[in-house]
Amino acid sequence: MRLSDLSKYNRIVVQCHDNPDADAIASGFGVYWYLKEKGKNVRFVYGGRNLIQKSNLVLMISELNIPIEYVDSIEKPDLLVTVDCQYGEGNVTRFDAEKIAVIDHHQVSGVLPELSDVRSNLGACATVVKELLEAEGLDINSNIKLSTALYYGLLTDTNNFTEISHPLDKDLRDDAAFERSTIVRFRNANLSLKELEIAGLALIGYDYNESYRYAVVEAKPCDPNILGMISDLVLEVDSVDTCLVYSTLPFGVKLSVRSCIKEVKASELAEFITEGIGSGGGHLEKAGGFIQKELLNKKYPEVEEIKSFFKQCMNSYFADTEIIYAREYAIDVSDMELYKKQKIKIGYVRGTDIFPAGSKIAVRTLEGDLDVEIQDDTYIMIGIQGEIYPNKKAKFERSYECSEEPYIFEGEYEPTIKDSMEGKHISLVPYANTCISTGEVYIYAKQLNNRVKVFTEWDDEKYMLGKEGDYLAVRKDDLHDIYIIEEQIFESTYQEVK
Repeated sequence: MRLSDLSKYNRIVVQCHDNPDADAIASGFGVYWYLKEKGKNVRFVYGGRNLIQKSNLVLMISELNIPIEYVDSIEKPDLLVTVDCQYGEGNVTRFDAEKIAVIDHHQVSGVLPELSDVRSNLGACATVVKELLEAEGLDINSNIKLSTALYYGLLTDTNNFTEISHPLDKDLRDDAAFERSTIVRFRNANLSLKELEIAGLALIGYDYNESYRYAVVEAKPCDPNILGMISDLVLEVDSVDTCLVYSTLPFGVKLSVRSCIKEVKASELAEFITEGIGSGGGHLEKAGGFIQKELLNKKYPEVEEIKSFFKQCMNSYFADTEIIYAREYAIDVSDMELYKKQKIKIGYVRGTDIFPAGSKIAVRTLEGDLDVEIQDDTYIMIGIQGEIYPNKKAKFERSYECSEEPYIFEGEYEPTIKDSMEGKHISLVPYANTCISTGEVYIYAKQLNNRVKVFTEWDDEKYMLGKEGDYLAVRKDDLHDIYIIEEQIFESTYQEVK
């Protein structure tokens, strides 16, 4: 669906869920702004039992001139667009309309109308709206109040950006030209005396594991930002390396995760805890997630006490994970098979074609951000699914043949690069060339039956994660070049040498 599909209608109502949060308000504002620019008769509304009263939201609406209205009924419009929610859900007052459209980022809960765009892999609906606006050739930064609203919606829905994992969310975070002083005012109007009391009581009731140096803390139901604040305080304790703070809600459990050691990415720990029962993500030090009550009961019917469940998860995470530091690791290949890389086409970029040697860049991909320092012989490889890894010229020339065929990227998200010094943000794809494996690349590999973290030879600060089914691999000609290959990519790329 495109926003231009909505402009075919004249009398339009944009509706967000009852008890709207900042993301719902920002997203609805973005759709309203687009339709208003198209000259449509449009209203922006919400229903339910309660008026917006939270101080930061009242301030947001006032400062950014957001024309949201509280209603208990509406005249039947030609089109009703639900934003940050799905029509018919329990948290959305049902209004009749000739036609329904849905724009959302939550899990699909039922049959969607023909006009819909639901992207459950994104951290905020604000990101969905930003992408829809840009697809129409509109720059959110042309309206500073809109870009500020969308930025704040993403910030609050991802717990101060700690739960961001998708690169499109990161793009909104990095590219929005927002009013900094306004955001500071919103953030400083976010804590009530009641929430201060919740934080204090939570900190008193911590559980600590001395062996793995983690803490688990329960808080009463509160705003996700309060969970993040409690997590930050817990992590300041000298004997705590990781922590999990959670709050039980009627429909599930909201959690906040923190880590101050490189051996644990907070985002990866959050994903581990919520796998199959919800969603989690974030970045290296700060992350969060949500567990759906019905999924938890279905997968773990024996769970009676949620704190015990979380402690079991944490113990399992630490006990069942092997850590490899490739630079000094003496790998034993006796239980590994020899494989040869198939002759497949992939992409490559010479680092100095974009930035001078010595530049420090961040490559943004679906798997996360990869830090690389450009040297004269740095090559950046783009794999068959858009995965990114650095290479050296000598190793590249031994392993690949350059092709005259133009490079065509077919993945979900084009890998981009950002110069950490100058802030330039550029897609890698226009600079990419095509190369073909020579078929003379040999590796030892074995399939994993446990979790393995590899700090590679080229990055000893961030690990590659291997899960059960993935492959641990090492180049035959360099036994310190150890890395992880995702199962599907491995099976498409390598063949066993008999």
